[in-house]
Amino acid sequence: MRDTRESRLLLVLLIAIAFALITVDIRGGEDSPVQGARQAAATVFGPIENGVSSAVDPVGNAITAVRDSDDRHDRVARLEHDNAALKAKLGSDDRNRSRLGQLDKMLRMAGDGQYGIKGAEVIAIGAAQGFSWTVTIDVGANDGITRDMTVLNGDGLVGRITTVGPDTSTVLLANDPDFTVGTRMESSDELGFASGQGDRPLRVELLNGKAKIKKGDRMVTFGSQADKPFVPGVPVGVVSRVDPSGGGLTRTVYVTPYASFTKLDIVGVVVRAPRKDPRDEVLPPKPRPTPTPTVTVTVTPSASAPLDGQQQQQ
Repeated sequence: MRDTRESRLLLVLLIAIAFALITVDIRGGEDSPVQGARQAAATVFGPIENGVSSAVDPVGNAITAVRDSDDRHDRVARLEHDNAALKAKLGSDDRNRSRLGQLDKMLRMAGDGQYGIKGAEVIAIGAAQGFSWTVTIDVGANDGITRDMTVLNGDGLVGRITTVGPDTSTVLLANDPDFTVGTRMESSDELGFASGQGDRPLRVELLNGKAKIKKGDRMVTFGSQADKPFVPGVPVGVVSRVDPSGGGLTRTVYVTPYASFTKLDIVGVVVRAPRKDPRDEVLPPKPRPTPTPTVTVTVTPSASAPLDGQQQQQ
């Protein structure tokens, strides 16, 4: 269309008509005279708009996907964090299961010996209290703990209470050089005194210099007067070495303790002694000896070798 005077007049006329229609539509509201024309236009152009929208939607979806990618990354990060937390929880649960196992084992020992015990947790170790081999536990005077009470765990004798605070106590371990406890041999009832030697086996001086002791024999605590500091029947350890008898008044043996003093966690303080001596009832079952396999070798004569009688007849 060429730019002529007539075309310019037509453009001005169309613009004037458009403004007039807009004014009438605004003033008319829902009763606008052009409402019918608008509906007719929607009917005609609606399907076209839907088609265009369908064609454009994949692009829009792609844009949305890009926009939401950060959200997906955040979700993956949260999942990874949750997995790490779950693994940490499982690790904690493993530790809790181990501690529950220790507690259960200790309670069974207390039941076998009829000891009344107060469970405790080892919260510190070291020589800060002035001893070579001590631990601090999280129970004290407020929990009914007093000096010179026996301390044990699910394996056996741990030590005795030496210092008591309001909420904590110090335990002198059985392997400390200043530690001494009366012992009694299983079955034979031979009496002795066990002393700590640090990270070496306990040294036990038996009162009978002619006592018949062998490697693998076991011993328990003999008990003290009024059950302090030691109650009777607590497993002490297993004989690992016996010194030759020199004809003296005593005999020396070395005992590997049941309790591992470098891996203490859950322990029990005996707050009530048994009514009677449990003797050997608290000792663990003896290990069964491993059978030694017997090998029998049978020699089978060769089928191709002739018999002596046949050789003589020939």
